[in-house]
Amino acid sequence: MRNVLLCLFIAFFTITSFAQTKELLEKSEFNKSLNLQSRDSLNQGYNRGEIEVELDGETLYTDYKIISHSLDTTYIDTTLTIKKDYILNYIRKDDFELLPFHNLGQTYTRLGFNFDKSSFLPEMGASAKYFNFKEVEDINYYEVPTPTTELMFRTAMEQGQVLDAFFTINTAPNFNFSLEYKGLRSLGNYRQSLASYGNFRTTFNYRTKDDRYQARGHFVSHDFLNEENGGLTDQSILYFEANDPNYINRGQLEVNYTNAENLLVTKRYHLEHSYKIFKNKDSIKSKPSNFKVGHEYTYKTKHYTFDQTASSAVIGDAFRTTVSDHAGLRTMNNLAYLELESPLVLGKLRAKANHYTFDHYFNGVVNIGSETIDAQLKGNALSIGADWNAKVKNFSLKADISTIISGDIEGSSLLTAATYHKDSVMKISAKLATVSKTANFNFLHYQSDYIDYNWQNNHFKNEEIRTLSLELDTEKIVNASASVTQIDNYTYFDTNSKPQQATEAINYLKIKANKAVKFGKFTLDNTVMYQKVSKGNAFFRVPELVTRNSLFYSSYVFKKKPLFLQTGFTFKYFTKYKMNAYNPLLSEFNLQDTAEYGNYPVVDFFANGQVRRTRIYLKVENITASFTGRNYYSAPLEPYRDLTVRFGLVWNFFI
Repeated sequence: MRNVLLCLFIAFFTITSFAQTKELLEKSEFNKSLNLQSRDSLNQGYNRGEIEVELDGETLYTDYKIISHSLDTTYIDTTLTIKKDYILNYIRKDDFELLPFHNLGQTYTRLGFNFDKSSFLPEMGASAKYFNFKEVEDINYYEVPTPTTELMFRTAMEQGQVLDAFFTINTAPNFNFSLEYKGLRSLGNYRQSLASYGNFRTTFNYRTKDDRYQARGHFVSHDFLNEENGGLTDQSILYFEANDPNYINRGQLEVNYTNAENLLVTKRYHLEHSYKIFKNKDSIKSKPSNFKVGHEYTYKTKHYTFDQTASSAVIGDAFRTTVSDHAGLRTMNNLAYLELESPLVLGKLRAKANHYTFDHYFNGVVNIGSETIDAQLKGNALSIGADWNAKVKNFSLKADISTIISGDIEGSSLLTAATYHKDSVMKISAKLATVSKTANFNFLHYQSDYIDYNWQNNHFKNEEIRTLSLELDTEKIVNASASVTQIDNYTYFDTNSKPQQATEAINYLKIKANKAVKFGKFTLDNTVMYQKVSKGNAFFRVPELVTRNSLFYSSYVFKKKPLFLQTGFTFKYFTKYKMNAYNPLLSEFNLQDTAEYGNYPVVDFFANGQVRRTRIYLKVENITASFTGRNYYSAPLEPYRDLTVRFGLVWNFFI
């Protein structure tokens, strides 16, 4: 209920802000005139890719800017495309390489992996909780001429919905702030599978009128609550696969336990600001154009809990009847840098130093036999580095190197990238990334009321990750990418959910391609991914082939074209492999050697429409469930979704 009320409050605040800002906006040169009818005409033309004109002589759709963490600028997009259908999920991202569990808000099984953006700093763990988590690099900032809102709604699986309300405004041309709250609650079709999430985010973006001082920052809060049932029992699996008519109501199937839940609560405070020491206006190119000093501060707290009113023999023996596990992590980053932007360096050159502190902690010390698990794993690290961004004709070049020079952990990273642009016709990129990092904290240090889930591994070596990747982006031919990754000292959870470190290197090849073919008003959008693990497939497992094919019809309908319609079918498929099992106590995936999963088609029907700036989505998921056999799983013991009808909409409005 609180999720719904907060989303409605943001929507109400957006509408009422018009009365408060109308007079200011009418007088400001930032937006002298705004004609909503002209704006709609622009959006309709922009949908068809036909126009690049201004609104009422002054306000363009390009004035509604989205600024990424890396300072790349895009624009608020109100069009309806097949890609918008792919990202209409609670994580708001294309989930081609992910397989969702049956309930909205549960975790995903990874069908593919990316290692080209790995950090050399360790994470907390509980990685199954982080699909909806926004890192510092995921936060966007905004610059808009008028108050702007986006509302997203989608129905859930049973007794619930997801609401995502976003609002941003520039109170002056040089100051913007935004608010967003995403609330999710879904009961699920199986016992003990409730998901209840709340994500709040606020940002600000400021610069002085002379652009010498700039500051931006954000506060982000997440709370992810999941009831956990440990999957279906062996007998229930037989009923499910036989499609027993007595168990069509999935809530009647027995699950492994009915009294457990896990919760991840996080908060992050982030500030970055910089000051241009001087700005040389001399036209002589050999002199620097500006010299900047900057600082970035990030403080994060994370709390992960697993609670059970009575311990379960399915998990193992416990110290006590009532299980109440808690793990905490506090980290702080202080980054200082000097940046030179000059023709002498062909772009920007930055020297940086970072101080990182961490405190991974539990409630106390645990002694098991001769082994002692400390209450805290605490330390710090000092790293130095440099990054360089340059542009030479049609080439963009980037290099970033950092290494820890002192402290309680070791690590380093090197990223180099080169991109060739040929107008908007073609883009080719090559990247090389090498990372040496400490394993996540839950591999090194863990405590639980369950006896077998207590360990402290001081002997684990750093993971060594090397990735070479190529990307080709051409609208007329194909969009494709290929990467080769080698990993030494890979850490994973074995079939007993114990942390292990591989002695054999992993060699992982991944090739992905996308191509849309049009036949009049029909389009066939194809995405194919091929993967091969030539070494290390005993503990690093992925399906060899993953495909997604969408055949759909697109056209305006009715007189005067009030509705743009896009309707069709999406086919998804991946080959059989030994899919990892989900462990709800750790919120991690572990190896299993019992069975292979996959090799079943999933077909979804969708009918999406756009009326002005509102996109309406209707989807029937897994329509082939009744005649393809009940062998579809998201993970061992975790069935995928049955045939489900869902509705959603996304609405942008500009005051």
